[in-house]
Order: sequence, then structure tokens, then C-alpha cells
Amino acid sequence: MWQTLALGRCPAQQMTKHLFIGGLVAAGFDSSGKYLLAVSHSGRGVFFTGSWQRVARDNALAYPSEGSAVGIGPIEGQSIAVHEIDYDTGILCFLSPDGNYSFYYESGTLTVTNEPA
Repeated sequence: MWQTLALGRCPAQQMTKHLFIGGLVAAGFDSSGKYLLAVSHSGRGVFFTGSWQRVARDNALAYPSEGSAVGIGPIEGQSIAVHEIDYDTGILCFLSPDGNYSFYYESGTLTVTNEPA
């Protein structure tokens, strides 16, 4: 049975989403935080953070340079600051700009988790 909190609201639920991205080398957000750019050994993809659905894909190789990568689709041409994978461990960990989501990548899967309020 649900318990209500003050103001009659239900407690926030933790969400986990798995994005399957083979060969991920870097990822970062546009300035609005609405889009996640993923850079892999087979191109770039853009995910809409409202649904975590991929909204753009480009197979052309475009690796990050000096901590940034070029956006595609709805963030076409924007310079996106990215977090790069640790090549020694094969792991990539980072937070969303607002701190509401954590990201953990290993072995082809980017796991997105929110922390309930």
C-alpha cells in the first residue's frame, strides 16, 4: 500500500534505463541538458533525456578532440563537452548537469539511474 508524504504526494520512484551502445568512447550533454550525445567507434548518437530514446544517428567517425565532440540531429554543429572512457578500466562514469542522473558504462551498456528525491 502506498504511503503519502506531506502535501499528499507519492514518493519518487528510482528509475534505471539501459542504453546499449557498443564501443562508447565519450558522452556529454547539450547546454539545455535535454540531449545526450554518445560517441562510439561506430559513430555518434543523440538520446532525448525525456524518454531516453535515440533521436539521431550518424555512422561517420567523429572522435572527441580536447574534451568536446560535435553534435548531430537536434544539436547539429554544437560543441558538446564530453566525458571520455578510462581506457585502462573500460569504464565511464559521470553525472548529468543537474545531478539528477548518474551514468555508468561498461561492456556495451550505458546504465542511466536517477536518485529519488
